[in-house]
Amino acid sequence: MPLKLLTRRRCFYLVLAAAGLAALAVLLALSFPQPILCIDSGEVRADCLVVLGGGSYERPLRAAELFRQNVAPRIIITGDGDFESNRRMLIREGVPAGCVSIEPKARTTRENALFTIPILQELGARHVILVTSWYHSRRALRSFRHYAPDIQFFSRPAYFAFARADWGRQGMYRYIRAEYAKLAGYWIVYGISP
Repeated sequence: MPLKLLTRRRCFYLVLAAAGLAALAVLLALSFPQPILCIDSGEVRADCLVVLGGGSYERPLRAAELFRQNVAPRIIITGDGDFESNRRMLIREGVPAGCVSIEPKARTTRENALFTIPILQELGARHVILVTSWYHSRRALRSFRHYAPDIQFFSRPAYFAFARADWGRQGMYRYIRAEYAKLAGYWIVYGISP
């Protein structure tokens, strides 16, 4: 068999194997997103909680729960659109109004970080817990760490629709697929490593 044909065959099989491995990785990532997308730092204390906009009601409820556990003395709500309803929910859940600050301009996770970090720096916060949905916790944590490496960020996500049985009913498949695309986009466009 000529060497040229052998080399072509070898390249074909290598490309085929790489495509098969890539397809398997995508299938596994979509089938088991929790270990990849969800980051929970466990029990930590901080100077401030940051509640990212989006989700439904689960993010402010989780932040109120953490506040009642004395995990942090302050809460900053970031995000255009639902900041006022999140603020009302926090207060209704027992968080004193004076402990809640608002950053109302951010429309993306990147802007959440860019617009909230100066507030955190002004407060002198050194340790911060991010509160968001479980599937969004990796990108949120990576974004804040990317733009403020001098602040130590942790993640304590809300676990709404974490169980696979809830995914179809809650429309989670759409969010999970979108989150993988956003992780890749943030890496390519902003250099935020997933």
